[in-house]
Amino acid sequence: MAGYNNILVGLDLSEESSQVLDRAAELAACSGAKMSLAHIIEPLTFAYGGDVPMDLSEVQEQLQNQAKEQLRKAAANLNIPADRQHVLLGQPATEIHRLAEESGCDLIVIGSHGRHGLALLLGSTANGVLHGAGCDVLAVRVHAPQE
Repeated sequence: MAGYNNILVGLDLSEESSQVLDRAAELAACSGAKMSLAHIIEPLTFAYGGDVPMDLSEVQEQLQNQAKEQLRKAAANLNIPADRQHVLLGQPATEIHRLAEESGCDLIVIGSHGRHGLALLLGSTANGVLHGAGCDVLAVRVHAPQE
């Protein structure tokens, strides 16, 4: 069985992201694959405080800048160059699919929290990525620090 060549790692930048990143790095090292990192921010549309609309574009920009810095730090530990670090605005599963296709990825690695009940019925980012991907998807079971 041939290894992977181009791995896209979708991160939510939570504490548990390191578990996903570690697993992806192991796979990349075993197969000699290059890795790209992606974090998707869902857009903050206009919120309404009573009758006065609030422009949240400045807050959105701050979120993006913080995410870029967190992703840069994660990438630095693995020597992933800036051109393979992506902070995108949109629906997470859709953007991950698009980026994976555009980048010619043969594996997407994401975290899965193993939710049950209503969260499972509504679906999750991991489920959305899995069901629309044009390549293999590895959902890494992540555990909260207290588990």
